[in-house]
Amino acid sequence: MSEAVPPHAWFGVSAVFHYLGPAFAVLLFPVVGVLGVAWFRIASAALVFAPITKPWRTFKKSSPRERLLLLALGGCLAVMNSSFYLALDRLPISLVAAIEFVGTTGIALWGLRTGRNYLAFAFATIGVTLLVDVPSLLAADGPALTSDLLGLFWAVLNGSLFVLYIILGHKISEGGASGGVERLGAAMTAAFIFVMPIGFVQALEAFGAPLLVLAGIAVGICSSVIPYVCDQLAMARLPRASFAFLLALLPATATIIGVIVLRQIPSAVDVLGVALVMIGVAVHKPSTMPVPAANDE
Repeated sequence: MSEAVPPHAWFGVSAVFHYLGPAFAVLLFPVVGVLGVAWFRIASAALVFAPITKPWRTFKKSSPRERLLLLALGGCLAVMNSSFYLALDRLPISLVAAIEFVGTTGIALWGLRTGRNYLAFAFATIGVTLLVDVPSLLAADGPALTSDLLGLFWAVLNGSLFVLYIILGHKISEGGASGGVERLGAAMTAAFIFVMPIGFVQALEAFGAPLLVLAGIAVGICSSVIPYVCDQLAMARLPRASFAFLLALLPATATIIGVIVLRQIPSAVDVLGVALVMIGVAVHKPSTMPVPAANDE
């Protein structure tokens, strides 16, 4: 049934929910806590995946190398989601999204040093520099400067782990979409184990308010279930080069959702910065491509 839908459509759904869920999460930060929301995101996703993908069976039938891959992806998801939310607590969602893709173009440049990738990395770096607004950052002092620098640290960490997620995500998607989703469910279970000591204390305080619990579960479904499943359905049928090109849409998606949900209105300079990042992501060329599935053209 999933093959009847074009892979680009699956990516489109993922692009919307990739930042719609986190935007809703930002609204919960004041009442649940940043790490508490991160815990709800991963816990609810693992709960949804478990009865469908049966992660215990996946781990049992996997080879030692595959189990290590699943654990690596789980650890990546746990730390990436937590650092993403810690960055969103201090920085606009458009900036955090843009920083994610400097790593994407940087890895392409590391693996394939061509003029095209040098140009792509330059576009993305200049775009992020405009979004960071360096003069304002240098003019800040005290708590404001500390918060901005800490936010940038978490954003850079999230961006680095996003690159790792793309690499590991393609590896677990090999062999078809259904197998990729099963392995994703197993990785999400591992992520839940990793995130348990990180955000459980904050999340526990919300259990006395059923509406907050439901909101936390909704954030998990919007942030981790829908986009990650759609990513797998798209990755299984798209070469890495095509998937990487489509990623150029995500900074714009983040900016639009930031405007609609969080009322984060970008300036003209911000729009230019996002546009440059999008150009960089679109121009860059990945160094490797996965083996096409049987139904690839």
